[in-house]
Order: sequence, then C-alpha cells, then structure tokens
Amino acid sequence: MASSLVSSQVDSYRQTVSHSQSRRQFTRILDLWHLASLDAPTVAIVWALAIARSAGVRLEPWIPLLLACGTWTVYVIDRLLDARRAINAHDFATLRERHFFHWRHRHALFPLATCAGVLAAALIIRWMPIATREHDSLIAAAALIYFSGVHAPAQLPRWAFRIASKELLVGILFAAGCAAPALSHLHVGASAWPILPSVLFLASLAWLNCAAINIWETQSTRIRIPTSVATLSFAGLVAAMVLAPDHARVSALLGCGALSSLLLFVLHRMQHRLDPVTLRALADLILLTPVLLLIPGAPHI
Repeated sequence: MASSLVSSQVDSYRQTVSHSQSRRQFTRILDLWHLASLDAPTVAIVWALAIARSAGVRLEPWIPLLLACGTWTVYVIDRLLDARRAINAHDFATLRERHFFHWRHRHALFPLATCAGVLAAALIIRWMPIATREHDSLIAAAALIYFSGVHAPAQLPRWAFRIASKELLVGILFAAGCAAPALSHLHVGASAWPILPSVLFLASLAWLNCAAINIWETQSTRIRIPTSVATLSFAGLVAAMVLAPDHARVSALLGCGALSSLLLFVLHRMQHRLDPVTLRALADLILLTPVLLLIPGAPHI
C-alpha cells in the first residue's frame, strides 16, 4: 500500500515537472518570437489574409511574403534606431529588452533586415501591378513621414503627436497596410464598404494594443484600458451582429477581433503576475484570433 502511494506521488511529481518544462519552453519560444520582431509580421499576415477572405479575395503567395518582409524590416530598423539614439544619449531607462536584444544582435539583424527589404523591393518590381503601386505608395509615403518624424534629426513638432498619438498613427498605418492587398484586388465596380468595418476595428485594436503596452511599461494613466476595451469589444460585437445576415465573413472577423479585445483586458488584469517580455509577447499573440478563420477544414462561411 505504501509503495503504491509513493509510486503515485512520484508519477504526479514527474507529470508536474514535465508540464512545467513544457510551459518554460513555450514561454522561451514566445519571448524569442517577440524579441526578434517576428510578432508584428505574423499579425500582419494573419489579418491581411483574414480581411481578404472576408472580401472574397484570394491573395497570391508573394503578397504575404512581401507584407512579412516589409513589416519585419521596418520593425528591426525602428528598434535599432531607438536603441542607438538612447545609448548615444545615455538614456537607458527608455529601452526595453527588445531594444537590448536587437542591439546585441545588430550585426546579424541589420544585414538580415537589409536582405528582407531588398526582397520586398524585388517582389514589388516583379509582381505588383503599376496601378497597385500607385495606390500603395500613399501608405508607404505616410509610413515614411511617420518614420522620419520619429527618427530624423529634425523631428515632427510635439503638437503633431498631440493631435494624433504615436500609438494611434501606428494603428492606422498597420490597419491600412493589412487592408491594402484586399482592396487592390477587388473587382472593378465592387464596393469596398464591407471591408471598412474590419479595417476600422483593426486600427482601433492595434491602437489599443500599443497604448496598453505603453501603459504597462511606463505606468502612464493617459488611457483607461478597461473602459476602452469594453467600448471596443461592445462595438465589435454589435457590428458583428448587424452584419451577420448579409456579410457573414466580415461578421466572423469582427467577432474574432472582439475576442482579441477581451483577451487584452485579461492581460491588463494579469500584468503584474507576468514577466514583462512575456506580457509584451502575449499582447501580440492575442491579436492572432483571426487565424481561426484560416485553418484548413474550418467551417466555410
């Protein structure tokens, strides 16, 4: 009887250790996914494909590759420039682990980001139609203005960011970049308005995601996350119900977005119980809910 009890306790201990090791391994992978700036390209691809699906558009394989290369290049360069500026100014308090990671591995990340940028340019030249380039050039120009305003020696004046915060500008540019492939592939004469609710919701969700991360890292009180999350979730669910009869795919995407918003509230409540890097990674992981609509074999809406 005693030996049976001891054996049961040993088995229980082994299972606990195995589960703990699995959790640590998952956390390490998740942290690396964030630290290497692979999170933003992943979110961009998932939302671009989901928005295209909601519009009944099929994207060529080179489009997600272009989006991934372009997004990753921008994020790597942005973090390297942030790190260099702070290090030169001895302002280490503004840096986070993702900045230190990029700076430690800059001799590998910068050449890789350069290659990714060159590949993105080659894809545009080889595959993107002239008309699409003209449309997407507006988004590229807006992104360049923002990038220059943040990193150029002569930065944009402070009043410009009082009108629209950095988080809001990032949200708008990110949503526009994710929606651009679907919009450019719509048939002539087709209405783009069913896509607009998804784009507006994604812009709001991306803004709230960036704002929440800023609040967690700086303890700012500019935005009340619970109130903002509740408002966004309610708006997404209401829009999903209104659009469900005639636009089931758009409705499903908005429902996934509302779920992401609710998960952001859960993270906000758990922020003090999670490692800062893991918390930041989870904030992007929860944006991947639309992947449920892309899984092969998922119910066709």
